[in-house]
Amino acid sequence: MIYGIEAASFHVPSLYLEIKDLAEKRNIEPAKLEKGLGLHKMALADVHEDAATFAAEALLKLIKDYELNPKDISRIYLGTESALDAAKPTATYAMQMVETVLEDDFGKRCFKNCDVLDMTFACVGGVDALQNCLDFCRANPGKKAVVIASDYAKYELASSGEYTQGGGAVALLVSDNPSLLEIENVYGVATESVFDFFKPRRSALKSDLNSATEFMPDKIEIFTDEPVFDGQYSNQCYQDRIREAYEHYKEQTGIAKPSEDWRYLIFHLPYAFHGKRVFTELYSIEHHLSYETPEEQKSVAKSEEYVSFINHKIEPSQRASSEVGNMYTASVFMALMSAMQVSYDQNEDLNGQKIGFMAYGSGSKAKVFAGKVGPSWRKVVEKWNVFEALKNRTSISFETYEKLHRKQLETSVNPNYKGFGLNRIETENPVSVGARYYSYH
Repeated sequence: MIYGIEAASFHVPSLYLEIKDLAEKRNIEPAKLEKGLGLHKMALADVHEDAATFAAEALLKLIKDYELNPKDISRIYLGTESALDAAKPTATYAMQMVETVLEDDFGKRCFKNCDVLDMTFACVGGVDALQNCLDFCRANPGKKAVVIASDYAKYELASSGEYTQGGGAVALLVSDNPSLLEIENVYGVATESVFDFFKPRRSALKSDLNSATEFMPDKIEIFTDEPVFDGQYSNQCYQDRIREAYEHYKEQTGIAKPSEDWRYLIFHLPYAFHGKRVFTELYSIEHHLSYETPEEQKSVAKSEEYVSFINHKIEPSQRASSEVGNMYTASVFMALMSAMQVSYDQNEDLNGQKIGFMAYGSGSKAKVFAGKVGPSWRKVVEKWNVFEALKNRTSISFETYEKLHRKQLETSVNPNYKGFGLNRIETENPVSVGARYYSYH
């Protein structure tokens, strides 16, 4: 029996900032970001949006687009590093939101018997959720599972990571009917505990807080969405883990040059051009090219053969990333949707062709695996309209962006947006302080 992805959907927030506007305000040459990193727009969460609303939007779209019965879904596993709570899974919020909308058609609590869970390992958490759900389906023939990857990438203002911000979600239906992509049960894995990027609990003294009360401890633990990171070190960790995982994959499969058999190479993309830069080393190894000095590295990257390789196998996967930014766990799946949408739009026949995945999560871990495109892939992709959807968003000013980032706005920037939104956070009831309540409008 074969297993893999039966259907897929995505959600990107309705607001974006032009990268050139950010570059000009930060005294960065726009071409450095647009032509150097492939960045054009940065997707931004509105006041009422978060990782839970992104996940709910993608899940609801998946169910509606493919006319699914939610009672047939045995589990919903969410990969995220933008969790809203240290105990209650963000996936439960998303599940509840969607249940409410589907109540008229399927009754109350249509996910009552559904297993729901969050999985966290930085940007590779969504792939971990996918592998876990594939194993579940293999062990339980006939069962279906949904994998959601939902995140928003937020960095400190004027930091070196600011221009890579983004956000959104992708939802995948996993089953024994992989109309879109059959996933092979072989994974190259590489893990090393490092501090290239992480979101630690930090502390502040009570005396430093204006709103401190006598009941607070002397030292307060604080969590913030902005990470502690070393960009250059993280890039090196990414490259090292991908190389190790790729070698592990080759050892298991016995395939000397897997990339030659893959129609597309799909990467986790912290910025659009990252994948093609990372793969230069592996391309050099596979083709026995010297890669010792910076000059040799540039020579390989600019060679006619490598540029042709990139244009055919990687460039289509970059296009959505250029318009969205870093989606953390969702970026690798959005890269897949970008590439397959390009093939669909160009009437290319992908049936039976292989696609390779190179996923990375800081901290750090990489997974390399592959899949085969299903015979009904076009019927799945015809629901996406990736690039049309990305055109139908609202541009905001740099001033509005900074206010959103600092959480200085109380009402939504886009009042015409229809969908899920945070309604309120409980502040008074002592047994539910911090509880988040959402609505659909």
